[in-house]
Amino acid sequence: MPSPFQRIGIIGKCGDPGIAVTLNELFRYLKTRGHDIVVDSQSAELITGADINGVHIERLPELCDLIIAVGGDGTFLAAARAAADFETPLLGVNLGRLGFLVDISPEQLSTRLDKILAGEFKSEQRQLLSTHIIRDHEIIHQQTAVNEVVVHRWVTPSMIEIVTSIDGVYLNTQRSDGLIVATPTGSTAYSLSAGGPILHPALNALVLVPLNPHTLSNRPIVIDDNVVIEIRFSQTKQINALVTCDHMEIPDVRINDKIVIKKAAKPIKILHPADHDFFHTLRSKLNWSGYPA
Repeated sequence: MPSPFQRIGIIGKCGDPGIAVTLNELFRYLKTRGHDIVVDSQSAELITGADINGVHIERLPELCDLIIAVGGDGTFLAAARAAADFETPLLGVNLGRLGFLVDISPEQLSTRLDKILAGEFKSEQRQLLSTHIIRDHEIIHQQTAVNEVVVHRWVTPSMIEIVTSIDGVYLNTQRSDGLIVATPTGSTAYSLSAGGPILHPALNALVLVPLNPHTLSNRPIVIDDNVVIEIRFSQTKQINALVTCDHMEIPDVRINDKIVIKKAAKPIKILHPADHDFFHTLRSKLNWSGYPA
């Protein structure tokens, strides 16, 4: 049976020559199987013995049937943002430290890929967040996030005062270092470090996690993901705030700006080996205890 993925894109961890061995192994493996291969521009420079014209990462999703991200979760997030407007599935090879999204090790590369490329895999959809910064009734910035959108205080010792509304209904006002709005995918990232709950990736939910709130009763809250979240500031003097979408910065957020966050129009599609188990991943990555002896 022919593979459902004939043309395969490769994205490597930006600026890391340490991934060259794995990139070359992956390239040769796919070439031997007869796949057409498209490589992002920076990764193309690390592949030897082949004449490759690399393409910009943003073009890979429209050119490929599958994208393989080689690196850690950061590399995978970059690939996911590029694929946000397409239905190109994503697969991760883990060269990072934690890796909740990338679950194939270099040692398992050929064994795992043999089965996945033959159609033996689990597929899941992950929702994304779309963020707009609105100033004087005009959208001045727009960005997509896979994990989280974060409003931070920036280059100031003072807390920021955030007013949050859900579908036009007032939720609360908080003085804090910021606020995280995380997807289930992002619940094991920055949100987890800030004390937020772990959400199963199949949930249609978002979690709002305050960063060092002044009022200790201000706790994380889980809400439905079919809502529009609006964040504004209640200070009377100019503030220094920063909005990040998966660590991509939107600087120069002003006191009268409005931050609007909602579910993106399309989810991304992630492939896993057929024996993938989310709870096993949690036990492994978070060093949870196993079964009682």
